Amino acid sequence: MADVCFYDALGKRQDDVHLDVSFDKKEENSRAFACAIRVLRQNWRQGTVGCKTRKDLAFSNRKPWKQKGTGRARAGSLRSPLWRKGAVLFGPQPRTRTLSMTDKQKKVVFNNILFATLEKKAIHCIDCNFVDTKPSTKVAGQALKNAGLLNKKVVVFLPFGDTASFMSFRNFPNVSILLFDQPNAFDLTNCDGWLFLKKDTDLFKEMIEKWN
Repeated sequence: MADVCFYDALGKRQDDVHLDVSFDKKEENSRAFACAIRVLRQNWRQGTVGCKTRKDLAFSNRKPWKQKGTGRARAGSLRSPLWRKGAVLFGPQPRTRTLSMTDKQKKVVFNNILFATLEKKAIHCIDCNFVDTKPSTKVAGQALKNAGLLNKKVVVFLPFGDTASFMSFRNFPNVSILLFDQPNAFDLTNCDGWLFLKKDTDLFKEMIEKWN
C-alpha cells in the first residue's frame, strides 16, 4: 500500500490517496539505470550535424597559381582545408545512432524510480477542475501554488486527448508534461516530484502496475 499526497481544489491537504501497489521493490541496479539514461539521450540525438567536404564546396577546383617560381607555398585547390572558406576534413556527418535495452531492464529501472519517489513522498494528486473544459493557466497555477509545487520541477501526468489540462500546465517553465504511455527514466528523475489529477487516478495505477 502506498500513500500519495492529495490536495482538493482549494489546495487544502486531505486524506492521502491510497495506491494499491501489489508488488515489491526490486533489487536496485545502478548499472541498469545508467544504461537507461544513456540509451534515452543517445536515441534523442537528431544526428543532423554535418559539415562540407571538398566535394561539397561550390568553389572551383583549379590550381590557384603555378607550382614553381612564385615564391609562395605550393597550393593545389581553392577547396583546401588550410584556406579560409575551405572544406573540413574528417568532420562530423549526418548519421543515425540507436541503442536499446530489454523490457526486463526497463521494468527494474522504473520500479526502483517509483519506490525511491514514494520514499521521498514526492508523488502528489490534486483535484483540479477546469470550467467547461476550457484551458486556464490561472487555475493550474493556483493549484500548483496551493500544493506548494509552483517553484519546483514537477512532472505532470496527463492522458492523451486531455487538451484543457495540457494547455493549462504547458506554460510553466518548471513543469514537464508526460502522457501515461510515455514515461522515461530521465524525466522521472530530473524533477522534484510527480503530479497527477484525481480524475486520472486509475490511469496512474495502470501505469505503475506495468513496472512490476
